[in-house]
Amino acid sequence: MILIADGGSTKADWIAINSDKKEAFRVRTLGLNPAVVAEDELTNRIINMFQLINIKDDVTEIHFYGAGCGTPKPSKILEDVLQKIFINAKINVAEDMLAAVYAATGKEPGLVCILGTGSNSCYFDGENVHMKTASLGYILMDEASGNYFGKVLLRDYYYNKMPKAIAEKFNAEFNLEADYIKQNLYRMPNPNMYLASFAKFMFEFKEEKYVKRIIKKGFQEFFKYRILPFDKTEETPLYFIGSIAFYFREILEKTAKKNNLKVTDIIQRPIDNLLEYHLQMME
Repeated sequence: MILIADGGSTKADWIAINSDKKEAFRVRTLGLNPAVVAEDELTNRIINMFQLINIKDDVTEIHFYGAGCGTPKPSKILEDVLQKIFINAKINVAEDMLAAVYAATGKEPGLVCILGTGSNSCYFDGENVHMKTASLGYILMDEASGNYFGKVLLRDYYYNKMPKAIAEKFNAEFNLEADYIKQNLYRMPNPNMYLASFAKFMFEFKEEKYVKRIIKKGFQEFFKYRILPFDKTEETPLYFIGSIAFYFREILEKTAKKNNLKVTDIIQRPIDNLLEYHLQMME
């Protein structure tokens, strides 16, 4: 049995492939970002999914692509967690950017970007992934991500910059008491996931001028820091992965055009394309 996983900070999608190279099942766990989730919690999130535990001794390979796995230390933490559970498996842990590349371009060159709970970008030349800068995560970077927009919404609400009608709906949907917010940001695990939970609010109001304005600003920041430094032309394929890109496609395409680029494709969830890539590699 082979397991393929695409792990974001909010959720991780898993697909099991049997010995006949057929899909056996798929499941979703909570996010498994080793940069922000403690080791024991990573373990709990896996062992609490009975479909995975039921086959743990039968798994021979795991290909895990995850947020927070772009640097050696957190990547090793997750690798060790997986090895302790799936004792007979060969473990391969790589960053989610690589999964995005495989899902979007396969083996062809292109600019590939992630706009989900977090954000990132790279240029794939057909063989190697090139990054302009390492991601420092949700506090310093992650432009135009779910957690980025969550911070914008919270600040605007507290600074009374949010339109009154939207602010009332925002207040009705979330617990906005200062102590509760600070508890989740500074005392609880997954503060990036907590912040990103507010971004879902924007999907319901994406036609509102206020929401369009902050989306446009966030997307332009992402292009400025994460795409334009690659100095590519409109002829370079440009791919986006993630729900933020998917639900705000129209604004994203206009932002790309403004920057003399063109969006080639937007993939909400890369796991199906990732499965196809690995099946081709197994042939």
